[in-house]
Amino acid sequence: MKYYLIVGEASGDLHASNLMKALKKEDKQAEFRFFGGDLMSSVGGERVKHYRELAYMGFVPVLLHLRTIFSNMKRCKADILAWSPDVLILVDYPGFNLSIAKYIREKSNIPLFYYISPKIWAWKEGRIKNIKRDIHELFSILPFEVEFFEKHNYRINYIGNPCVDAADAFLKGYTQTAEQFREANNLSDKPILALLAGSRKQEIEGNLPMMLEAARQYPDYQVVIAGAPGIDEAFYNPFLQQGEKIIFSQTYPLLKQAYVALVTSGTATLETAIFNVPQVVCYATPMPRLYSWLKKNFLKVKFVSLVNLIAGREVVRELVATEMNSNNISVELGKLLADTPERATMLREYERMNNILGEAGASERAATIMVKLLNKAQ
Repeated sequence: MKYYLIVGEASGDLHASNLMKALKKEDKQAEFRFFGGDLMSSVGGERVKHYRELAYMGFVPVLLHLRTIFSNMKRCKADILAWSPDVLILVDYPGFNLSIAKYIREKSNIPLFYYISPKIWAWKEGRIKNIKRDIHELFSILPFEVEFFEKHNYRINYIGNPCVDAADAFLKGYTQTAEQFREANNLSDKPILALLAGSRKQEIEGNLPMMLEAARQYPDYQVVIAGAPGIDEAFYNPFLQQGEKIIFSQTYPLLKQAYVALVTSGTATLETAIFNVPQVVCYATPMPRLYSWLKKNFLKVKFVSLVNLIAGREVVRELVATEMNSNNISVELGKLLADTPERATMLREYERMNNILGEAGASERAATIMVKLLNKAQ
């Protein structure tokens, strides 16, 4: 069968690539065409556009690139209809993907599957109407989403979380010792303070300076930054003042060896918890006072990090908008740099969160259901 996939960022590229591998096991004749990234390309198929050409974050960048966004959307719609896949699989990225879904539903009979549900439970709950109208099957990776969609009389498939799959696959094949990791990356023997500052330039520019300022208050730790996929090292250099290291394509090895982490809110917070690394969640926003007001009055959830949302309580400290500054980061970080009650409690709550998530195998479960549904329809 022919599978067309659309992702809009690095985490989508990772999870879609694992789904593609699982689909190839279920369907030996699987063909892929996609808007995606390097990881998807490594699985096979034809990439139409890289997700870096799609991803714009924030009101002003989106406004400045409207012509490009509409051009990409137009090309995507036409390409899907021309290729005529057996299924269109949308991966997160709702602003783009829901518009594509509406068009394809109106212009064709192509089944539409959504893998990694849009987070409408936090923002824009009204999008449930679009999903119920346009999406044939939705595959959820967050356990609390089941109750939300049931409340709206929409049945979804909870298949577990692909972050668990990715971490499990990595750990099974990872043999590098701490000493080998340090030697390979020219690191010292100091404990590692990992900085995961986001996957987009706007995020990095907003978060990394404050993260570094806070981290520099603890000279007994070495700061190692996880470089984002597709962003050149030269972009990071102006931020580095005291010999901080930056490494690329080694986020999981870095988390495996880290003692503590500062993490920008997103999938990385969940991955950090799965690797059992105590963390402070940091998220700077433009116009922080306005964001704090919007969060208080319009967001439907108490937390922004996936760790806290899944656990149903505050496990990791979230420093967002007006609370996000180097002093607050430094204070919260200090609570996790020794065998403190805060560190012990966080690690204990990680274990509970992992039990809620369930075992590895999300990609395989999703692929099995998808192929079964498509075979039944044919």
